Amino acid sequence: MTTIALYATDTMADWEYGYLIAGLAMAREQDPDANRLIIASETGEAVTTMGGVRIVPDVSVADLPTLDALILPGADTWDSGHDTVLTLAAELVAAGKPIAAICGATYGLARTGLLNDRPHTSNAAEFLTAAEQYSGDEHYREEKAVSDGTVITAGGVNPLEFAKLVFERLNVFPQPVVDAWYGLYKTGDRKYYDQLVNA
Repeated sequence: MTTIALYATDTMADWEYGYLIAGLAMAREQDPDANRLIIASETGEAVTTMGGVRIVPDVSVADLPTLDALILPGADTWDSGHDTVLTLAAELVAAGKPIAAICGATYGLARTGLLNDRPHTSNAAEFLTAAEQYSGDEHYREEKAVSDGTVITAGGVNPLEFAKLVFERLNVFPQPVVDAWYGLYKTGDRKYYDQLVNA
């Protein structure tokens, strides 16, 4: 079983992780042992999303079990703090385990220096340059989502591409299922629904 943590923090952007966690749930419907999703906040206390949804996490970041992957959604607060989860992110990367950051969370990674020597993207190249520890502008890619095999990054308006790269990295579904899923939600074309059902 793949154990995945979704980091929950105040003002987290609801649309950035929705496709991802719904897809993980779809995989569990097919196989209850496919993955385990744990919601963790810095202290374990409830958070309120940007959309006003109150989320009660399962645990604090410090109490997380051994993880196979970490998901970091965007929020308005990544310009400071989040030290515990950013330390965990660095440890996972050092161990070769994937982390995925979207929108503001990419700024958090930039603050740790994790994006200095690997291909990455964000909301815009200039968004990251204000991070004091960031010197990875030569590795920035003008793409919707980027994976170097361990670190996945995406701009905030690209939750589908973000989820797709996570699914592929974690082998959540066979590739034909991922492709059909992506095609369906990207285009709404019925042929992808048929492919998804058949896959």
